Amino acid sequence: MKILLVDDHALIHDALRGVLLELVEDAVVLEAPDCHRAMRLIEQNPDLDLILLNVAPERDAFSALAEVRERHPAISVVVLSSLYHHASIVKALDLGALGFIPKSSQREVMLSALQLVFAGGIYIPPEILSHDGRHTSPADLGLTEQQLDVLELMMQGKSDEEICRKLGLSEPPVKNLIAAILKALKKFGRG
Repeated sequence: MKILLVDDHALIHDALRGVLLELVEDAVVLEAPDCHRAMRLIEQNPDLDLILLNVAPERDAFSALAEVRERHPAISVVVLSSLYHHASIVKALDLGALGFIPKSSQREVMLSALQLVFAGGIYIPPEILSHDGRHTSPADLGLTEQQLDVLELMMQGKSDEEICRKLGLSEPPVKNLIAAILKALKKFGRG
């Protein structure tokens, strides 16, 4: 497995490298301090499996995310950020990130989130239910009972496959339910 870390802090690179090597012993981990250099590395390494992309206010990582998803749709992208307000989480997921992990997350949460993404799932942090200083329950999103069941399992870090088994559904309906959930979360962010 080949992974690219995009972050300008050496300590973050070291910590993430340790987490990744704990999950994938023989991982090849590349590093870039910014999106510009990351895009060059992506072009030089089209066989990347995963990009861990830091989103910070001084750079336009969302543009890089959109470009990667458009030009290299087979590469999974997970966003990491110390700024994890609702709008950033929804924007990252809307642009095709397979997860959004707050940098303040415990090591175990980061491990579980990455394992979920490796298993084909999408990691949605519980912080998604906070907006403009207010907190809502999943039921307040106007989701169906089945969508609420899927959201709850997603927030527990369950993969799509586990959600299918748990709810007795095939993959296409689960993918549709996830798409509807992401749409509702996006709408919630505007409300």
